[in-house]
Amino acid sequence: MAALLGSYAFAASKTPSRRTRPLPQVGEFIRIVDPLTENIVVRLTDPRFQSHLPAPVNRFLSSQERFLLFSSSKPGRLAPFLVDLRTGRSRQLAAPKNLVPKSLCLDERERSLYLIDGATLKEIALSSLKERTVADNVDAFALWGQPPQIYIVRQNCLVRLSDGKTLAEGVNMPQIPVRPGGGGCFFGRGQVNDEQEFWYVPFSAGRQETPRMLAKGKIWNPFWNPNGRSLLFLRGVDVNGVSTTEIHEAVPDATPDGNADQRVSRTSQFAAFAPNGDGSVFVGASRSKAQPAIDLLLRSIPRELTLCEHRAASAQSASPVFSPDSRRVYFQSDREGNPALYAVNVELLVEPTL
Repeated sequence: MAALLGSYAFAASKTPSRRTRPLPQVGEFIRIVDPLTENIVVRLTDPRFQSHLPAPVNRFLSSQERFLLFSSSKPGRLAPFLVDLRTGRSRQLAAPKNLVPKSLCLDERERSLYLIDGATLKEIALSSLKERTVADNVDAFALWGQPPQIYIVRQNCLVRLSDGKTLAEGVNMPQIPVRPGGGGCFFGRGQVNDEQEFWYVPFSAGRQETPRMLAKGKIWNPFWNPNGRSLLFLRGVDVNGVSTTEIHEAVPDATPDGNADQRVSRTSQFAAFAPNGDGSVFVGASRSKAQPAIDLLLRSIPRELTLCEHRAASAQSASPVFSPDSRRVYFQSDREGNPALYAVNVELLVEPTL
């Protein structure tokens, strides 16, 4: 792997000798050659319309049927769409009045889509497109298990919907991912300017658990490690007077009082990142003005490999994520005007995961 990375990085660093050109179209997909690395990048959506990926912590890529959920302004206002990743064809799933595009999330069986329309949490059956209202006055939600246990944020309180129990107060983060295994839930507090606090509340039957802080400071982009042992996130740091970012992790079971997170790796100014299916590789969007790229970073070897340019106006909005099997990377960019979705194949560089 190290030898492959070395040769790939060398090839990616060379100046392209030919101009980029479009490649054959499949359905709505268009293949292009990246001008920086000459890798094949597939544009999944038409840049004449706005297209948005859901929150990266949400389940929106099918591991069974190979489809992707996204939001598009094609109908005139944002609506949820499903695109078949084999044929390139997409279809509209609902017509909400005020869709929160980051809210799209599949249940574990991949049979239902959950989303927030204004402040209403709705469920849409993918087979029949039948809708039902799940809850009102919802700012954020998370799903776990099957049938799904639903947790919502309402009036800055984290609430378990099944029994109405308040698990935490003072919640002010739009994503509240449940820990793999269902043992607890992450949430954010105390957001002021670029600084905030990450907290964790365990789930226990029959008693009220006290939330505990995991980390604080200039931190963002939280992800549970796929094994559920730690919370991964980006932390802004100064190295010799230069502002950069590092991937850190906090272990809920070993940090009862917070502020004990550990560095996993330095990055080339990642503004957004995500782990692959087993947490061995990270994909990040660099905020570098000289090279706004999508990069791979091996956890075992602190070395980065450039996949392609993202050229998004905001690197954080690129939101790169792996497919469930770690064979592809998906990201968002407004490089052609409106936000559009893109994919790049990494199966020769990253070992597939189940």
